[in-house]
Amino acid sequence: MPPFAPTPSAEPFKPGQVEITEIPPLNPGEQSLLDFHSVINVLNVLRCEIMVLGDLIANNTDLLAKGMQLCEEMLGQMKDHDATLRHAAQIDDFERKVMEEIHHQLATAKPDPIQLAESLANMESVFAILKLRAREILARAASPSRWERFEVTFLHASLHQMFVAFEKNSKGRFRILTNAARQTPSDYYIDLKFETAGRSVYIPPIFIDVMRDLIANARKYTPPGGEITAALYQDADGTKFLIKDTGRGIPPAEIEQVVHFGKRASNVSTVRTLGGGFGLTKAFLVTKQFGGRFWIGSELGRGTSISIWLPPVSPDQRETQLPFV
Repeated sequence: MPPFAPTPSAEPFKPGQVEITEIPPLNPGEQSLLDFHSVINVLNVLRCEIMVLGDLIANNTDLLAKGMQLCEEMLGQMKDHDATLRHAAQIDDFERKVMEEIHHQLATAKPDPIQLAESLANMESVFAILKLRAREILARAASPSRWERFEVTFLHASLHQMFVAFEKNSKGRFRILTNAARQTPSDYYIDLKFETAGRSVYIPPIFIDVMRDLIANARKYTPPGGEITAALYQDADGTKFLIKDTGRGIPPAEIEQVVHFGKRASNVSTVRTLGGGFGLTKAFLVTKQFGGRFWIGSELGRGTSISIWLPPVSPDQRETQLPFV
């Protein structure tokens, strides 16, 4: 890979990539959805887990109606920035109400104990992620322009936690591995690399969301048996992040449009998704917010690559690590 210089003439990380420089402006509701994208995704997963548990308890996916209603209410207010922050601040109370209904139904039901234990473990895992995302968005709202120091080991652990969640949500359809020697045709292999001068990197906290979203997209649009690379490199010239996959790719004429809010490529309509279709929009706007550059390259049937560069962080932008990290 040639040296990358933060100048207007700098080349993308990979040949053939298209630099994205502008997208249509977002209205306030769209911007709010973008800000809370990570919470929306987890709430959608939680809603599915509640339905699965209702089916297990009483063969009725609508059994846990209160929990479903609470999820719907929160999702329905995601276009209201202030209302969503209030929900985030009350996330423990939200969990308590959902779990109270579940335990009330379990008091008179006797579902299969093994399946029940697995379902409750999944629920606990989803709530742990939801509460973490809620704390993240509250912290970002308080200081949206800050950069934080994150240990590389933390970044690895955070992404591996996401991989575990992917596997659980697949209900045994696939595994996600970081060792290519273990891969079978039903597994995903993810090559995850972080390289820096020390044991930590300085990035905006929201950039962790971007990495999660782009890895999730790569997994979503790559069939089992495929490979995904996620690599971050930081030095005195800035931060580079690369994500590439061996998935279905993007039609050439649509590469610039898929970054627009709510847009998906025309060849992914058969892919089941709980997302809102704005992960790429968020990745681009976060990159732009922090003075970076953004490229996409893709070949139909061979995969997609996305490259991001962020400029060096100045000493006055650096803050101490967040307590919950």
